[in-house]
This record gives sequence, C-alpha cells and structure tokens, in this order.
Amino acid sequence: MKAAVIRKFGGPEVLRYEDVETPRPRSGHILIKILAAGVNRLDHYLREGSVTQDVSFPHVLGSDAVGEVADIGEGVERFEIGDRVVPVPGYPTEEEDYDVSPLALAPSWRLTGMGTWGTYAQFIEVPARWTLKDESGLTPEELATLPTVMPTGVRAVRVVGEVKEGDRVLITAGSSGTGSLAIQVAKALGAEVATTVRDDVKGELAETLGADLVINTRRENLVERVRQWTDGRGVDVAVDYLGGDFVAQSIDAVKPRGIVVVAGFVAGDEATFKLRSFFFPQKELRGTMSGDVADYQWGIDQVRAGHIRPVLDRALPLREAAEAHRLIAGNQVKGNLVLLPWAA
Repeated sequence: MKAAVIRKFGGPEVLRYEDVETPRPRSGHILIKILAAGVNRLDHYLREGSVTQDVSFPHVLGSDAVGEVADIGEGVERFEIGDRVVPVPGYPTEEEDYDVSPLALAPSWRLTGMGTWGTYAQFIEVPARWTLKDESGLTPEELATLPTVMPTGVRAVRVVGEVKEGDRVLITAGSSGTGSLAIQVAKALGAEVATTVRDDVKGELAETLGADLVINTRRENLVERVRQWTDGRGVDVAVDYLGGDFVAQSIDAVKPRGIVVVAGFVAGDEATFKLRSFFFPQKELRGTMSGDVADYQWGIDQVRAGHIRPVLDRALPLREAAEAHRLIAGNQVKGNLVLLPWAA
C-alpha cells in the first residue's frame, strides 16, 4: 500500500510518499480501506519531534480517518465487508481501562499516529472495539475533519466548560479546526460566542459559523473587547486553544467565578498570570484533552440536526502530505485539511 512515511523528525519535507506493507487484521481487529484522512496541527508537532521523541521509524502519522471495512479478523461479528466506518482516534489498549472516562486518562490510552501507525495510508488495522459505524450522512472528506476535533470540542465546551443556554463564551483560535468546531458546539447549546482570529478573512469564516463577536488580536485588545461586549461583566466561560500568553488574557476575560478551559498550547506551553486576577474573583482553571465516544456521538447528532457542519478547507492527495503540513505550519488553513489516499 501507499503511505506518507517519516524516517526522522524535521520539517514537512521529511514526509515521503512510499510503498509499505499492507497490514492484515489480527483477532478482534478489522482492516479499513481509508477513503479520507484528516490532518491535525498535532501531526505537525509530532513530525517535528516537539511533542515526543518516543517514536519508532519508519512511522506513519495521522489520527483521523473515514473508510470501508476491507477485511475482518477472527472473532469480529459487528461489521461486514464494505461497512462505512470511523476508527476512534485514540483508545486504551488494555481491557481493564475500557471504562475509564475520559478515555485519554486511561493508563493504556494511545493516540493513533503517535503510539501506533496512523491514518496517512491507504489501509489501517484497528481494534473492532474502537471502531464506529458511519451514520453521519457526510461525505468521507467532510467526516474526516471530525474524529478528533468533534469529541475534543464537545468535551471542552459542553462537559468541562459546562456551557449552557444563555451563557456568553470566549473561544480562542476561532478559525482553527478545533476552534471552528467549538464555536458551533457553543451555539448548539444556546450560548453567545466571542472568538479570536488574526486576519479578517478568517474572521469572516468565524462569523459564518455563528460567532457573535470576532476579535482580531493583531489590532484589538482581547480583554477590552470582551469587557465591552459583556458590559464590563466578563464571559461565563473561556475555552483557550492557544495557551501561552493567551491564558492570562482568558482569565482576565471571564467573570468572577467564571471557568477557563485550557485545551491547547499552540502559542506556547508555558503561561504566566497574576494570582490576584484568579484568586480573589474565585475563577476556575480547568484542563481538557480528548473526548469520549459519547462526546463524538452527541456531536454527530448535532450534525444530523443541522446545528454543526464540518469546516473543510481543502482535500489533497496523500502524495501531497508534505504540502498539507506546510499549510498547517504556516497558519494558512481555515478549518481543516484532509488527505485522499486513493487520489491520483
């Protein structure tokens, strides 16, 4: 089969389009013919080697995929050849951890494309236990944008942030894959949403997704704009996908006893803030990472109801995986990128 392979850490150029051996399904596993594979910013950091060095080369990146069952291992009864499926992008490998919630806290949890070979390939072998039937009604390209960002966004906004109808919410990085999904989750819950962007074109995207206030942080002060929008009160919840210096701004932007959810570190994995701005107003700082199957299912229900739509910037042939990473690294993507393993 064809795959986008890395044999060392480095820039986008280390992604090479190569022939590798097609896996065969072990007992309890299925072989999926991948129709579309999503590209996440985390893949960029993994390729650089900035997240972990614990990778065996050659390696195949990628957590998200949509495909068809191509072969079935012994003991699998839930699927048939040809079923449209979505593998869960991260899951526990030990049965005693299957009921841990959120799944990412399980000691044996592994992210596809980091702990195992990923989805930048024509086929992938995965446990049937952690594979979902596709009932979304979306095209493979559209659905491939969702397996990671959907449960991540739903958990950050709905579960950890406890956003509810009537809340005012700040979501940073509103034109990113995670941010664009989180805006829609908050709107589906009945909240009003402020979001941040760094250029007006991306601001237009955020507006089409339902953002009530778009803040261009290149020329506007985030905290001042939020204070104006809320009549000086502050938002009920801030979901921060940027990290770094934005954490302090998110803390300052929420009301007393408000919630700040830290869900990313694109702008840096260290943050400095004044304890006075956090301690006296009794604000809450919470962390979150990936969601569960139930979070994904809630999101897909919202897709079917018309409340959430995928944000697909473009789809590229798998052979152009390096170009996809250049676009991600250069912040040139509005929403999500997808790779097509069978495209010419």
